[in-house]
Amino acid sequence: MKVVVCFTGAICSVFMAGASSPASLRASRNRQLGKETIYSDLLKNPKVPFAFALILADAILVGLIIAYVPYTKIDWDAYMSQVSGFLGGERDYGNLKGDTGPLVYPAGFLYLYSAVQNLTGGQVYPAQILFGVLYIVNLGIVLFIYVKTDVVPWWALCLLCLSKRIHSIFVLRLFNDCFAMTLLHSSMALFLYHKWHLGMLVFSGAVSIKMNVLLYAPPLLLLLLKAMNIIGVVSALAGAALVQILVGLPFLITYPVSYIANAFDLGRVFIHFWSVNFKFVPERVFVSKEFAVCLLIAHLCLLAVFANYKWCKHESGIIGFMRSRHFFLTLPSSLSRILTKEHIVTTMFVGNFIGIVCARSLHYQFYSWYFYSLPYLLWRTPFPTWLRLILFLGIELCWNVYPSTPASSGLLLCLHFLILVGLWLAPSDDPYQLKEDPKSQIHKKHK
Repeated sequence: MKVVVCFTGAICSVFMAGASSPASLRASRNRQLGKETIYSDLLKNPKVPFAFALILADAILVGLIIAYVPYTKIDWDAYMSQVSGFLGGERDYGNLKGDTGPLVYPAGFLYLYSAVQNLTGGQVYPAQILFGVLYIVNLGIVLFIYVKTDVVPWWALCLLCLSKRIHSIFVLRLFNDCFAMTLLHSSMALFLYHKWHLGMLVFSGAVSIKMNVLLYAPPLLLLLLKAMNIIGVVSALAGAALVQILVGLPFLITYPVSYIANAFDLGRVFIHFWSVNFKFVPERVFVSKEFAVCLLIAHLCLLAVFANYKWCKHESGIIGFMRSRHFFLTLPSSLSRILTKEHIVTTMFVGNFIGIVCARSLHYQFYSWYFYSLPYLLWRTPFPTWLRLILFLGIELCWNVYPSTPASSGLLLCLHFLILVGLWLAPSDDPYQLKEDPKSQIHKKHK
């Protein structure tokens, strides 16, 4: 039970830190009162106590899983071998290998798992405790996003805690996807408060651990263009690029070709047996370049269609948006307008989901790439609640079929497609809101 206690004692601060940050001593009285208003509004939200209860209950569940469910060896030993080679002085990415093959992640992975190895001694059990804490931290961040956007009803937040596969990915498999997605969700939380530059640094940190985060890049670029002028966009992107350069610098100055070819290999072909989707496609077709090109074209077309007719609908499409902004040389027409939190989260979650639907191969750990967006996406559709729950449970069922079969992968594709249709049929809300003056917030509080 010590494992359980280690979660419950350290968790509450995670959600509270997201809910409200203490006012700086140098802040003005108005700013302090504005933050107090945000804090009190959150506490009045019935979702907040329910979210705390979910975090506490899931912390106990995670502790019990670590204590009683056997660990499954998959990539941990390979991670430790690759890290040991790096710590031993090897800088040629082609020579950093483990029992599952060569290293295929950017250098942020090496720094991160070097720290993990140092903390855990390379032992599985302490690493499971670390990943258990990571699971709860990530859950707290995701719940914060859901509470702030107010799209999903309070009772549906429990869906975020009900995945057998996600618990397994975090505390029984110890995949690097867990760290990447936690950083991705952290960047989204910053975007909700329009901290675009800081959020881009965190986003780039997530990319340096695993490149799947780049599925969020197209919708994120559109949001940056909506939120800032071209100077702001370029500076935010430059900051993100600088992170990648600094992270990869030891390898870029020694074996740059080997690093770029191995860490950013976009043409890698996954093994057909391990794929959860498209298992019904014959292997010779699955591994063909033609199939990959068709999926890439479908991905780009869907992004373009959603961008033009959904995400930029209120700006008369992408062309109308560019004209209204004079090709991004100016800010939006009114400086008092900012992007709504719902528009930010919807655009990023839908953009990533489009990438998931068009991915040639989804391994079991890839479920973490979009599981935490599913309740949000389902409640963005016009479907009745009973159908939303069926879709959620159906997807969870498909991900728990091992090994995957043509039937399970075909069903998964159909469920994904149905959700995508629902997102297309959903009405497009106004992406902008009036920027509230802190003085008006204070007036409302004391009125």
